[in-house]
Amino acid sequence: MEARIQKWGNSSGIRIPSSILKSLNIKTNDILNIEQQEDKIIITIPKKKKISLESRFKEYHGKNLAKEFSWDKDMGKEIW
Repeated sequence: MEARIQKWGNSSGIRIPSSILKSLNIKTNDILNIEQQEDKIIITIPKKKKISLESRFKEYHGKNLAKEFSWDKDMGKEIW
């Protein structure tokens, strides 16, 4: 497939057909990797790292934002 380089502001770009984007599940504003290998331009989809909630907590060293909490006094016929 051929594509024409077009001027976009101070840059240049190419249009990627929607059929290719759909087949690769790429959407507007997704991040892609672009690299040059000799006379080729290689565009790849970066692998998404799956980070568990547990590992996020292990890596967090900030301030604990949890505060004391009270349900206040019973106002009606609540059963606790």
